[in-house]
Amino acid sequence: METALTRLTGVRHPIVQTGMGWVAGPRLVSAAANAGALGVLASATMTVDRLREAIREVRSRTDAPFGVNLRADAADAGDRVDVLIEEGVRVASFALAPSRELIGRLKEAGVVVMPSVGARRHAEKVAAWGADAVIVQGGEGGGHTGEVATTVLLPQVADAVDIPVVAAGGFFDGRGLVAALAYGAAGVAMGTRFLLTSDSTVPDAVKRRYLAATVRDVTVTTAVDGLPHRMLRTDLVDALERSGRARALLHAVRRAAGFRRLSGLTWRRMVRDGLAMKHGRDLSWSQVLLAANTPMLLKSAMVDGRTDLGVMASGQVAGVIDDLPSCAELVERIMREAAEVVRSLSTVR
Repeated sequence: METALTRLTGVRHPIVQTGMGWVAGPRLVSAAANAGALGVLASATMTVDRLREAIREVRSRTDAPFGVNLRADAADAGDRVDVLIEEGVRVASFALAPSRELIGRLKEAGVVVMPSVGARRHAEKVAAWGADAVIVQGGEGGGHTGEVATTVLLPQVADAVDIPVVAAGGFFDGRGLVAALAYGAAGVAMGTRFLLTSDSTVPDAVKRRYLAATVRDVTVTTAVDGLPHRMLRTDLVDALERSGRARALLHAVRRAAGFRRLSGLTWRRMVRDGLAMKHGRDLSWSQVLLAANTPMLLKSAMVDGRTDLGVMASGQVAGVIDDLPSCAELVERIMREAAEVVRSLSTVR
């Protein structure tokens, strides 16, 4: 299926595997790319040197185009952009809107720039700055999310910008792909659906927790870092929501210390990164620290398998997913279902 997304990025199918921290590593990204989707490597939890190694590992596993997700507000964002350019990465995606300068540097080097946005005005801004496409995530999506449903946000953005729009939040099958195309999208982006594949390195115990979840088990909370964050409801989430300020601060400091050792960041840098995520909100110090070390909470689950101690970011679609196909099986199934839906619609009188 050819769309503006496939023409822009060079992939075979209009499907994006999103850059999920601790999840979208070389194995998953290369499997998605080999299946014909756009695999996106998550770099926020990597050092700059590890990012370069991971890009080279992906390239050793696939000849297909792939992308890298960056934090636009990271202090070393410029260094990471240098790595993408030097290593010939096809696509740069961003969880937050990148600056006009970063977009310009990437485009000058021939890298496709594809920020993620959660509002029409953000899409209009990055489009005016030269972004090549946008991923539009509705409130159904996992991780940091907004309040507007995909079915409302997507047509708003598609009508507002002249660049390809990729729909995210609530997609997991061929019916969703056809629906997104009908709304004006050029493809769909999926996180939770790719997390729940056999190619994902997420521990089996964590995958079982996702598969057992119902739609009601996926919640939105601000208790983790002060921002609306969609995840599976767990005892940890309940405890954070019940915690007083002193207990929350102690928990945040303990987690921050672990992330500092792992990442090599200084306390000053961590606090600065946490403050950068405030987005004008009135956060407590515990929330600032948690915002800076949320990657450690994710790592506890996604790498260490600790469903009791970690955060499990999740889209609402976790409640309707019940299998673990390979990336190749998943993409082939979605495209087959999409073709069947299109054929069935053509016979409607």
